[in-house]
Amino acid sequence: MFYRGKYTDGADGREMGAKRQRINDQGPSFYGNLPGSSFMYTAPPPYSYVSQPPPFPVVRLRGLPFGCTEADVAEFFHGLDIVDVLFVHKNGKFTGEAFCVLGYPLQVDFALQKNRQNMGRRYVEVFRSKRQEYYKAIANEVADARGGSPRRNAPRAKSSDEAKESADHTGILRLRGLPFSAGKDDIIDFFKDFELSEDAIHIVLNSEGRPSGEAFVEFANAEDSKAAMAKDRMTLGSRYIELFPSFPEDMDDAISRGR
Repeated sequence: MFYRGKYTDGADGREMGAKRQRINDQGPSFYGNLPGSSFMYTAPPPYSYVSQPPPFPVVRLRGLPFGCTEADVAEFFHGLDIVDVLFVHKNGKFTGEAFCVLGYPLQVDFALQKNRQNMGRRYVEVFRSKRQEYYKAIANEVADARGGSPRRNAPRAKSSDEAKESADHTGILRLRGLPFSAGKDDIIDFFKDFELSEDAIHIVLNSEGRPSGEAFVEFANAEDSKAAMAKDRMTLGSRYIELFPSFPEDMDDAISRGR
């Protein structure tokens, strides 16, 4: 029986859905068939949380390949419930570290059994972590994206913004960073200044048929999609949403992968 109350460090696991739920469907794993798909976990000794609540279920990974994706981390921990993967950056560059939030505290023990297992050609270290460390990493990433971090790589960020501004608009935008719980009505409300119908909203599903954290929105015309870019990095609930100009073929490909 899993613990249903508060964790020792003050967070309620059930609130994580609205805070940081995102596992992107990125197609086949970049590293092919990772060892996670056949790895056998050993059952940890039973725990009793009678005297105190269990810890927040998060682990820290170190030594990840620099081309690593969220799908690779999910495959690395194949068989465990992944709530969120947060990659850590410094000066605009990936550090090779990440935080992974799991579904239940007991799964931390299983995740630790993957310590020094390979992802591609590199072995990955897995450590226990804390809610405070994870939330601090979130704050740093959000501040970096919004330009509020002194460590922000300004030229790199500027180049990214310029690429979005100069991109051709077809009337379609790709949204990234959506909560799993976000529905079409939430996206319509996010773009409430524009006339959108539910048929214009396409929520991308992963290979298991679950929301991937991405969606595509078809606007009436290219002018509207370009104007809607003003919502880039604004929040939906407690999550900031990234917007990217996209093309019909990209949308069709993403939607077909989730079928």
